[in-house]
Amino acid sequence: MTVTSPSSAPASTRPRPGTRTPPRKPKPAPTARGFSPMRLLGMLFVWLFTALNVLILYWLATAMFKTPLEIFNKPFHLPFTWFERGDPFYNLRYAWESAGFGNAFVVTVVLVAVSSVVIVLISAPAAYALTRLGVRGSNPLTSFIAIGMGIPFQTLVIPLFIGMSDLGLTNSLFGMFLVYVALSLPFTVFLLTGFFKSLPDELEEAAAIDGASPFRTFFTVMLPLARGGLITALILNAIGLWNETLLAIVFLTDNANFTLARALFTLYGAASYQSEYGGLIAGVAIVVLPMLVLYLLLARRIITGLTLGAGK
Repeated sequence: MTVTSPSSAPASTRPRPGTRTPPRKPKPAPTARGFSPMRLLGMLFVWLFTALNVLILYWLATAMFKTPLEIFNKPFHLPFTWFERGDPFYNLRYAWESAGFGNAFVVTVVLVAVSSVVIVLISAPAAYALTRLGVRGSNPLTSFIAIGMGIPFQTLVIPLFIGMSDLGLTNSLFGMFLVYVALSLPFTVFLLTGFFKSLPDELEEAAAIDGASPFRTFFTVMLPLARGGLITALILNAIGLWNETLLAIVFLTDNANFTLARALFTLYGAASYQSEYGGLIAGVAIVVLPMLVLYLLLARRIITGLTLGAGK
């Protein structure tokens, strides 16, 4: 048995001096090699889940215009009775006026908007300081903030209620504002740290050479570059606070201070007693549909922002 040395290989197969060896052809991705049972199963699950959600949305959109009899007897038929009587918006009017959803809608919009803006205004400088200023102990502090995301806020309800009662802030919109901001800061700071880490160092160094202070660099250079992350954080906080129910049930007792979720909880008991199921479903639609429309309009921006922050 003879062993052929590299020097004895044919001249046509040996690379010439100074020539570059071509790179290996990359292997195709597992999903590109043809039929994959797991991929087919995953796609089937996604489409079934999507179809179920579309069906539920269709039922909600039609049931809000139906009488209770139509809701139970013809759940997937188009509404007829209220349109025949010339009062198609009876259920919506019942929820808006009789159940106090009009005032709750205004309270929720103002409270969620102010809270979301303040959360981002506090979180942005904090995230910038943790990631760009070289603060001593910034890494352990960032980890400590991330731990706050893993604490279920349900475990904090009783201590929060006792503390808020001692300060006289229960049944107060200002108290709800403080609770919303405090509980949303860990997630928002952690989210924005990813965006500030993704920004190039050269711009910050150029601003320092020009004599800009860290304060001015943050507001004039870095903050505009992180606009996508700020908008993403603002939208995510708005959606989360809009749907918040437990804290509103615990801290709010006056009808004038009810948020939409709190008003819906009260409407559930009254509508069940009066058999106003159409009004109850209309109340659910008033709570759900605004955030659904907002997400559909801004879904691409949210996904792009989260991908940018996670990929750097």
